[in-house]
Amino acid sequence: MIIKSSPSVPSAPVTMLGACKVSMQMLLGPQDQCPNFAMRKFSVAPGGNTPRHQHDYEHEILVLGGRGTAFSAQGVREIVPGDVIFVPPNEMHQFVNTGTENLVFICLVPASVHRSVDCSK
Repeated sequence: MIIKSSPSVPSAPVTMLGACKVSMQMLLGPQDQCPNFAMRKFSVAPGGNTPRHQHDYEHEILVLGGRGTAFSAQGVREIVPGDVIFVPPNEMHQFVNTGTENLVFICLVPASVHRSVDCSK
């Protein structure tokens, strides 16, 4: 079993094209010998956004703090703490901070994604 204090995990800016004011912590992943999932925590500063993008894997999200919008094929929807989001493979998506405090969310993806690519993508 691995137990960490999430504030002790380093945060790094997301450098993916189209990202604005976004940072990420890799809470658990391949570096911890997690075989199936990577748990990431994102923080989007006020006025910031994740890139509008798609990829061939699903992810699940839990909004922890702040306010924002989620863009998908179904349009733009408000998101608030406590919301859970499923993004299916290959769906175009983006998260935008529309509030005055950081939009913070946990994102789970397949661990295999982070064995071969930069964790900021």
